[in-house]
Amino acid sequence: MLTVVLPVHNERDNLASVVAELERTLAGVPHEIVAVDDASTDGSAAELERLAASDARLRVVTLARRAGQSGALARGFDVATGDLVATMDADGQNDPADLSLLLDALERDPELDAAVGYRVGRAGPWRLIQSRIANAARNWITGDHVRDTGCALKVFRRSALADVPRFDGMHRFLPTLVRHQGGRVIELPVSDHPRRYGVSKYGMWQRLWRGIRDAFGVRWLGRRRLRHRAGKERE
Repeated sequence: MLTVVLPVHNERDNLASVVAELERTLAGVPHEIVAVDDASTDGSAAELERLAASDARLRVVTLARRAGQSGALARGFDVATGDLVATMDADGQNDPADLSLLLDALERDPELDAAVGYRVGRAGPWRLIQSRIANAARNWITGDHVRDTGCALKVFRRSALADVPRFDGMHRFLPTLVRHQGGRVIELPVSDHPRRYGVSKYGMWQRLWRGIRDAFGVRWLGRRRLRHRAGKERE
């Protein structure tokens, strides 16, 4: 069973095509789609309810107050019922077909805890430069190496998410947080498409400075994580 968690904030015009593409990709795969509307103001919640009326696998969670992408994901993780949990953006820039690549990796190697995408063929040199600056800064601070921290397309075993710390900005560091717990993560190339409708919710410098701030917190968590092996319990 796969749960796809879809955080949504003001993406009404993208939702029908994203959900339809997900359903085509996952035909034959037991799954559910948990769309978490993050206090949208453009009618996204109503559009999700309309889509859910004809799709029993689409579950809609509506947040009364804006929680941000990390908060929406955390709520989706809480209600997910699948053994595997996928994340992706609702803006149409992730290709749902790439989920098959990530799912296949986890099926081939039961020791893997997560398969995450890194975007190739990104549209526009400025976006590529932004991504490289942000990735380099976060990796230098955390001591981890993740090719594309901004790629939302990821699949986790639900057990690997159980003890991941929850905080604002968590979504940028999920592979690193899983590794901090001793988990194994593989990175695979995925495609990147231009946004069809709407505009990005964050600017380059806003993402960079918030990401750097959060990266120091992740480094602090990593250095203070508990390291122990379970021994035999005395009866």
